[in-house]
Amino acid sequence: MEQTSQSGSALANLRKIMIIATFGGLLFGYDTGVINGALPFMSRPEQLNLTPSHEGMVVSILLLGAALGALCGGRIADHYGRRSNIIALAVIFCFAAIGCSLAPSFHVMLVTRFFLGIAVGGASVTVPTYLAEMSPAEIRGRMVTQNEFMIVTGQFLAFVCNAILAVTLGNDPHVWRYMLAICALPAFVLFFGMLRMPESPRWLVMAGRISEGLSVIRKIRNTEEKAIAEFNEIQDNIKAQSAIVNITFSDITIPWVRRIILTGIGLACFVHLTGVNSIMYYGTTILNQSGFSTQASIIANTLNGLTSVVAVAVGMHLMMRVRRRRMMLVGFTGTTTALALITVASMTLNGSPIFPYVILALTVFFLAFMQSCIGPIFWCILPEMIPMRLRGLGMGICVLFVWMVNFVIALVFPVLLDKVGLEGTFMIFMVIGVFAVIFTKIFVPETKGKSLEQIEREFRNYNREVSHKEGTLNMANNHN
Repeated sequence: MEQTSQSGSALANLRKIMIIATFGGLLFGYDTGVINGALPFMSRPEQLNLTPSHEGMVVSILLLGAALGALCGGRIADHYGRRSNIIALAVIFCFAAIGCSLAPSFHVMLVTRFFLGIAVGGASVTVPTYLAEMSPAEIRGRMVTQNEFMIVTGQFLAFVCNAILAVTLGNDPHVWRYMLAICALPAFVLFFGMLRMPESPRWLVMAGRISEGLSVIRKIRNTEEKAIAEFNEIQDNIKAQSAIVNITFSDITIPWVRRIILTGIGLACFVHLTGVNSIMYYGTTILNQSGFSTQASIIANTLNGLTSVVAVAVGMHLMMRVRRRRMMLVGFTGTTTALALITVASMTLNGSPIFPYVILALTVFFLAFMQSCIGPIFWCILPEMIPMRLRGLGMGICVLFVWMVNFVIALVFPVLLDKVGLEGTFMIFMVIGVFAVIFTKIFVPETKGKSLEQIEREFRNYNREVSHKEGTLNMANNHN
């Protein structure tokens, strides 16, 4: 009876931790998605009077801040604790959101959006780390992937709130300020919620707070036996890691390590160069240019958000049953097909009454493949293929490229749309999509059902095989 009570209490504690911590993911999604509907209103001459290049800067500056936040967030969390870092990020989320909503000029908007980006980037690193360290091994994948689900949920909620405000307060010139101010509400929930959450037991043990770490583990594990076993494992791992020399950038020159990092960077670039965030950040602008009115575009864009939420839920179900690499190949094939159809439709149907609805249907088609077969798998396969000893450095480099590519896309997309139109812009994404399929087929490993050590051995063995073939070829050439 006592064991059943402990099991139920542990499950309830884990559920609370997951719900509260993933408000960081919700803020991530809301703050990146809300600009989608606010941009047309803030760009008006009587407001911030933004040019296409200014629009790109307003959207992309958040992503530049996110790159800095992601780069520093892990180290700060290592020093001060995961929980403490999330609480600090909630404060930045709140004040930066209020600052954006009150911004009197383009330049003030840039500064406040940059700080908002720091919070987004910090959350993108710290929240998954906190969840992974709190969850038991058997449900770790589900708990960590829940953060991805909350990100797209946050984007969907941003689209819905934008649509409601556009319909009810569309004549108010400051409606965009209300859209941005709402971002502060989830930050309050995250801040006060995390004050009641425990610190990561792994971090507590690493910080020498042994008894506190054991106390936390006992509250979030089903039985005393499991808690003690995991606590001992954590201590053993920390002792083993203490003997490992610090990893530096020079380790990337090791051939098999370099191949892993380059594969991760390539995947990070291709996933985001296919244009997913051009739709998530500029979906309203795309629909407006295709023929919808501003208000209708904001309302129609909620369908993109809903599609993302449903698709991620489907992807979380599929990834437990289907091979990772196969899902990514299907995903890239589907998104590239959608991009090709958008290009053709823009060339042949532009100006017709059905054109806006065709573009909406194709963006939904694109997101269905992206968010179900690519998004969840990318964040799962990346840490799987990077060995434990190199995971901090490798993940930091790859995630940095994620945010920098997003920054470039967000910055140049309005200019591309203005200069070459829908057909030219999406033709570029389509060509990149073709290369993404080829890259995935040739370089991305299959990680499902394999231990991390097995994946590492495969990378090492591949390097030996290549070196052997090159040596044999050189000997043959020298002989000739």
